[in-house]
Amino acid sequence: MAGNSQRRGAIRKAGTKKGQVAGSGGNRRRGLEGRGATPPAEMRKGHVAQRRAKATAKATTQRSNTRPAGRKAEDGPETVLGRNPVVECLRAGVPATALYVAVGTESDERLTESVQLAADAGIAILEVPRTDLDRLSANGLHQGVALQVPPYRYAHPEDLLSSALSSGEPALLVALDNITDPRNLGAVVRSVAAFGGHGVLIPQRRSASVTAVAWRTSAGAAARLPIARATNLTRTLKDWAAKGVQIVGLDAGGDTTLDDYDGSGPVVIVVGSEGKGLSRLVRETCDSVLSVPMAGHVESLNASVAAGVVLAEIARQRRLG
Repeated sequence: MAGNSQRRGAIRKAGTKKGQVAGSGGNRRRGLEGRGATPPAEMRKGHVAQRRAKATAKATTQRSNTRPAGRKAEDGPETVLGRNPVVECLRAGVPATALYVAVGTESDERLTESVQLAADAGIAILEVPRTDLDRLSANGLHQGVALQVPPYRYAHPEDLLSSALSSGEPALLVALDNITDPRNLGAVVRSVAAFGGHGVLIPQRRSASVTAVAWRTSAGAAARLPIARATNLTRTLKDWAAKGVQIVGLDAGGDTTLDDYDGSGPVVIVVGSEGKGLSRLVRETCDSVLSVPMAGHVESLNASVAAGVVLAEIARQRRLG
């Protein structure tokens, strides 16, 4: 034996049963390595906050199962998954609260930009186990990144109208009826902001809400333009009409065309869906129903496109007037 083989204990006594001592295989060394940032309490397995969140989600599911058809659940935080959707939301200025990145995720340009945008916006960046993101997605296609978006804060319809009437210029508002696609909602919000409108009104039921998809489509305009939600759209429009605002419906079968319309006064443009159009009660509430003249054999325009055309014409009239 090399070294001082004569020292006491250097040579194992004959007949001992003890053999070679196996190493730890690096387990002790790996056990000392850091595991990244601590995930939020709601995402920690066994944590009281996670159990409370699960109980709340279970109760919400039970309530939704007994909710009458057509009634909408209460809005809550939304989680955007995937590298493209996340970076698009951050580019659009979506007011997110946290960016989650799975431990060991391979970085690319989209992930690097997402982290940079989140850091610049003061959004918390948390490194979490990949299994936590797996639980948030049905198919596991989160690509190692997720963005938490809080519920949108809607304005009150009365506050929206008061703000428009006191702006120093004729009120220009848009109300949506039967618009269920959040991309259409986002596109309308973007057009209203582009052509000097004061806000958008949506019904609380059977309507698209301001989700991350609507945020992205609006290109951030939802952060600058107030959006109100009415419990009863027909009643709200009647209240607005009583305060001197003209209610104008937008439908392919209107009684007047955009060429003959004077939009210099305070007006609310009510946009219906491309398929259903305006609902009966809303149509009866309108002072007039407007149609967009078209060339060719196209029967109708997409709701957001039609709204953009009308808003552009009203903005043109007001500039010239």
